[in-house]
Amino acid sequence: MVRIGIVDCDTSHVVQFTMRLNHKGIDEEQWVDGAKVVAAWWAPSAICPQETVDNYVKTLVEEHGIEMVAEPKDLIGKVDAVCIESVDGSVHLERAKPFLEAGLPLYIDKPFACSVSDSRQIIELAGKKNLPLFSTSSLRYALEVLDVQENTDKYGAVKGLDVFSPASLHPRNPGLFHYGIHGVEMLYALYGAGCEELWSVSTDDSDVVVGRWKDGRVGTMRGQRSGAHSYGFTACCEKQTTQCGVNTAYIYRELLKRMVRMFETGEAPLDINETLEIVSFIEAARISAANNGERQTLGS
Repeated sequence: MVRIGIVDCDTSHVVQFTMRLNHKGIDEEQWVDGAKVVAAWWAPSAICPQETVDNYVKTLVEEHGIEMVAEPKDLIGKVDAVCIESVDGSVHLERAKPFLEAGLPLYIDKPFACSVSDSRQIIELAGKKNLPLFSTSSLRYALEVLDVQENTDKYGAVKGLDVFSPASLHPRNPGLFHYGIHGVEMLYALYGAGCEELWSVSTDDSDVVVGRWKDGRVGTMRGQRSGAHSYGFTACCEKQTTQCGVNTAYIYRELLKRMVRMFETGEAPLDINETLEIVSFIEAARISAANNGERQTLGS
């Protein structure tokens, strides 16, 4: 049984993940075997109100018996793997560093980081210890996304793709790093890496990004800040086109299955270079939008 430690408690994920891993407070169909949350550390959040953090901590301690430690380093020796759960992506490098240096595999919740520079440093630290490293939005593993990925006999390859998701903003996670990353992850889950350039427009209500992949495919991501809070995509495939709203009921379960498997096997379920490209995509989209939709090359 893999012992998991949680770092930062300013997201509902800390409770939702614990319920599924520790098999308590949720239907059995949502359970994920092979790992258990045993300890956590929290600090004040730059994004989440303290009252909300306190409620998450109280739930972890009183309902799930999770040990709260005084310092992040106190998790070392108590756990086999760590989940960095800070909503604030700008602190992820700082949070990740001591655990990677101690040789612990990490899952880093979205966003992986808020810059390509920070992302590269995290990847370099993991590489020095040959550690598996995984970061994603749970929307990557929505059942509707997996259906298109896994049933190529039915759909064929995805040739065109339009994705939408909510995209609320916060200055600590600028642009699509805060919530629009959910839509970006779905875009990459169905298209894969290989975006070379993009154009982006941003208004008070929405962001729209058009990316061109190296093989000529074009994909769009719409992030909405008004209207219904919903997720979905239209995938134009070789054999048929499918239009899907996304059901979020099982996204945490599917994510946790892959996270636990990585902790057990040492093999990451997603190439970390794709995650790095997603960070580059979001950085480029911000620059393009700030320059009236000017074309941006990823990594430039």
